[in-house]
Order: sequence, then C-alpha cells, then structure tokens
Amino acid sequence: MKILAIDSSGIVASAAIVTEDTVLAEYNTNYKKTHSETLLPMIDSLMKMTETDVNDLDAIAVAKGPGSFTGLRIGSATAKGLALAAGKPIIEISTLEAMAYQLYGSKSVLCPMMDARRHEVYYAAFRFEEGELVRLLPDNAAPAADVIEELNSLGECVMLTGDGIPVNLAALEQGLIIPYELAKPFQNRQRAAALGILAVGYASEGRFVRSFDHAPVYLRVSQAERERAERERASK
Repeated sequence: MKILAIDSSGIVASAAIVTEDTVLAEYNTNYKKTHSETLLPMIDSLMKMTETDVNDLDAIAVAKGPGSFTGLRIGSATAKGLALAAGKPIIEISTLEAMAYQLYGSKSVLCPMMDARRHEVYYAAFRFEEGELVRLLPDNAAPAADVIEELNSLGECVMLTGDGIPVNLAALEQGLIIPYELAKPFQNRQRAAALGILAVGYASEGRFVRSFDHAPVYLRVSQAERERAERERASK
C-alpha cells in the first residue's frame, strides 16, 4: 500500500508519501506562500525524491475539512485531478481527526482547534483507547466560549492543538476549569504524514470514494455566500 497524502486545509501546506509502516517522505511549509504556489511543486518534489510515479500509488488521501475555504478547494482539486488522471481512488480524512492523530499515545482528551475567523473556531474532541482514536465530539464550528463549555463538561485533562489556540488563548486560560496542556510546535499544525497513516487504516476498511464523488466539507457558508444573502435580504 502506497498513499500520497495532501493537507492544505489551514495555513500549512503539507504532502507526504506513506506505506503501511513507513513515512517515505514528507514536505511541510508554513511561510508566506499560497497553497496554489506550493502544493503541486511539493508533490512533484516528493514523487521525484522517492522515485514514485502516480501509477505506483494505491490511493490519494486528502484533508476533506473543515478548514480554509480556499485551501480546501486547492487540496481537493489537486487530489481529484491526480486521482482522475491515474484512475486512483480518494480517501477522505477529517482535518481535525488527522490533527488529533498526531498526538498518538496521549492519555488526555485531544481537542484540535482551527481558527475559523468571525470569532469562531472549528473543533472536535477525541481520545485514544487501546491505540485507536475514538471521537468524543463531532466536527463543528462555534465561538470559543461554547468550546470551553463543552470541554469543561467532559471533566478531564485536555490537550489543545491547532492555529485556533493562539487566537483564543486568553479566553481558554480564563475559561477552562479542567487541567489542560498545549501541544508542542511539531504537533500543533496539520501534517500530511499523520493524515496518510490514518488513510492506510481507512484503506484496509475499504473506505474509498471515487474522484468525482469527493467534495470538501466546509461546515459554514463562505464569506461570498454570506454577503450575497445579506444583499438579497437588504433588497427585499
């Protein structure tokens, strides 16, 4: 099993080639470049370094969301284009699930939190049980205050990760009454290697989709859609 994994759902662009037991190569960048500039060159570099042809791949895994509208569209379009051209299936992975998987082995409740703008975050909660990642809260978008309330209700130590943490750190420090810890810098942003290893497990369960059936999961309407709805309401 050889999988190309792609995650451009947030501020980091990340791509990796993995097998069942090895991360063959991974490329991450988080520096003043748009995903449209970086993602395809990153993938091309990985394929050349590992002497991998797209026809050697068994599937292409992609972060399906939630996340940045533009980032998700770029990642999905890239995955769909490669999968369609090579006749390969797609494996869709929740961005938040892959972020939690990076914290493998933690005994805490895991809460990935992405900045969703407009004073909200995308978030979910998980824990590891006997080596398996178990979901506690679904992927959702909400104000940080609502997330704090849900985490407090769980009554357990929580590990926080993601780019939504720095933006809301003051509120978290003030509102959380449970013990909490912050993921380290090498764990607290999206990484395609984690997504790819998760995808290996999905593949063993036959959880594939055809390229033309894949679509990102945004959880919210886009700014353009909101503004159009506001204009339509104002014109009535």
